[in-house]
Amino acid sequence: MRFTDLFAGLPAHTLEPISPASPWKRLLKVLGYAGLRLVGNVLRKVRNPEQLRGKVWLYVVSQNNYDSLHFLREALPDSVLVAGQSKQIGRYNGQVNRLSLRRKLLYYGQLPAVYRALRRTEGKRAGRFFDLIFNALGYYEVYRRALRHYRPRAVVLANDHNDDARALLLACQTEGVPTAYVQHASVSTNFPPLGFDLSLLEGQDALDKYRQCGPVAGRVALVGMPKADAFLARRNTAPAVRRVALACNTLDDTAALTATLDYLLPEFPALTFTFRPHPGDARDFSFLAARHPTLQFSDARCETVFEFLTGQDALLAADTSTHLEATLLNVASLYYRFGTHTGPDDYYGYVAHSLVERADSLPELGAWLRRYEACKPLDLYQRATYYNATLGTPEEGHSRERAARVLREWLADPDSAARA
Repeated sequence: MRFTDLFAGLPAHTLEPISPASPWKRLLKVLGYAGLRLVGNVLRKVRNPEQLRGKVWLYVVSQNNYDSLHFLREALPDSVLVAGQSKQIGRYNGQVNRLSLRRKLLYYGQLPAVYRALRRTEGKRAGRFFDLIFNALGYYEVYRRALRHYRPRAVVLANDHNDDARALLLACQTEGVPTAYVQHASVSTNFPPLGFDLSLLEGQDALDKYRQCGPVAGRVALVGMPKADAFLARRNTAPAVRRVALACNTLDDTAALTATLDYLLPEFPALTFTFRPHPGDARDFSFLAARHPTLQFSDARCETVFEFLTGQDALLAADTSTHLEATLLNVASLYYRFGTHTGPDDYYGYVAHSLVERADSLPELGAWLRRYEACKPLDLYQRATYYNATLGTPEEGHSRERAARVLREWLADPDSAARA
């Protein structure tokens, strides 16, 4: 995805922390990665608290991934949570086993050949994202070595597009290790094709989108959203909106976010507003507290999205899967773009499939909020049926059991996926 028009067209403030616009800053980033990560990994020996040999690996690349796969750690006794040696897993950093990347440094001799090949296929973007190419080198080779050493029974991933996750998937395919995928958030038609032996998707929406991404390999099962199970019984039954969340991510413009809050708080003094940035958003929003003393804040690094949403009646956000999670809890949700960035409109298709409504101006946003301030329906969650296969069925709230059952059956006969 790193060389696509979608990625290259991200707003400058979004791309900057990922791959700086200045070539000198990219060079400094590469040098920092080489010193802190590559050399740092060499100097630090990995000592894991659990045995990895012959286990089912639950590979995570983020805090959200951990939240999505942790239930399998309990459901599958021979499973272990693993991550790359220096991967940041948020508040779970100390709770995962690590795959050593000490040898990653040995594979940088292939950098010139890799760069030349990508220059031929991707053109100038190979130079623009040279730092990302540099970061990705060596994962495949190191993970192949780890697979040969530990011989895991299977590898389960919740991410199918990060460089290290893609490298592990390819390494598993080369080494003959069965792979499974558990969807951890909404997907789009810009994702790579499904290439796993078993894919556990939340609902028909995900399957339809993956079919547009390319051929679907292996077996697919629609299991609902396991991470939502514990919260569906706490669905919001408030008859009117009193608490409003504004969630943002790195795509959203700071000035537009500020203007939205400047409009909302004086316009709706009886409502309680809470601001929640994405856990990966490094911007300093402390100025909003001084600007709006009544504004509350939620730290996504400490409070899961469902924990947060149980305290809200409405959500205002742009392109985020939080819309789906809110709707599942019967929290009224509105799609509103903060700024006019070049990212795709309605990225997840929530508006197109009538999961949420949209507003294109502050007056429209205000009109929507006044309507729900007067009356909030109790059946909003039914809009999510297309996205969650267990919604409205006897297995609603039991997606974890369903996913674990399918995985256990598959682990007993991994070749069944190839025959399906």
